[in-house]
Amino acid sequence: YIYLRGIINHKSNKMSQSRRSFIAALAMGTTGAAFPIFKEAENLDLNLEFSEDEISKANEWVSKVKGTKKMVYDGTTFNKGFPVHWNWAYYQSNIDMKVPESEITTISVFRAMGILPAFKSALWKKYKFGEFFKVNDPKTGKPSLRNFVDAPQKGDLPGGGVTGISEMLEKGSLFCVCGVATKIISGIFAKKMNLDADEVYQDFKNHIIDGIQIVPTGVWALGEVQAKGCGYIYAGG
Repeated sequence: YIYLRGIINHKSNKMSQSRRSFIAALAMGTTGAAFPIFKEAENLDLNLEFSEDEISKANEWVSKVKGTKKMVYDGTTFNKGFPVHWNWAYYQSNIDMKVPESEITTISVFRAMGILPAFKSALWKKYKFGEFFKVNDPKTGKPSLRNFVDAPQKGDLPGGGVTGISEMLEKGSLFCVCGVATKIISGIFAKKMNLDADEVYQDFKNHIIDGIQIVPTGVWALGEVQAKGCGYIYAGG
C-alpha cells in the first residue's frame, strides 16, 4: 500500500514496462476473469500516469468520508449489481436503526472487471458492454445495452431493489472508478476497433456518471478510505 502511494504520487515522464505491468496487475487483479484481460493489457502501449489535478481531485473525494458508520464495497466484477445494491442496503439499514444520515458513509469502488457500473447507458450501447463483460439485461435476458444499476427499475437489482447509483449519490454515498482499469479496458476496445486509444479513453471519461470520481487506482481508493475508518466488504462475487 505504501509502495503504491509512492507510485501514484511520483512525478515522471516515463514509465518502465515492468512498472507499467505492475500497476496494471494491481488494477486488474489476479482472478481468472481478469487474467486474459491483463495479458492483453501487457501488449498495449498506454500512459498510466495521472496528472497532479487528477490526483488532487481523488484526494478531495476521499476527504468526503464522514461519520461513525462507514463501509466500502470492493466491486471487482459486476456481480448482478451487488456493489451498488449493498451500498444502499448498508445506508438504509443504518437509517432504519435511527442513525443520523450525517454519520453514514457508504462507498463503492468499481475496479478491475467491475468498472462498467460507472458509465452511462450510451457508452454501454456504443461499445456493447453487456457482451464484453457478459452482463445480461434482466428485462430481456440478452447482453445489456443499458446501465440498469444507475436508475434501476423493478426487477433490475437483486431482491427487488430499485435504488441505484444516482439516487445514492443524492443521499451522499461515494462512488469511484479505477483510472488504470479504465485506461486498460478502453485501450483494449480501441485496439479491437482500430481506434485511437487516447480518444476512446476520453470517450469513457466523458461518459462517467455525474458524481462518480475517477481515481488513479481502485486499490489506492480502498486503502485510503479504510485508513479513514471504513469497514471493508468484498462485493465482486
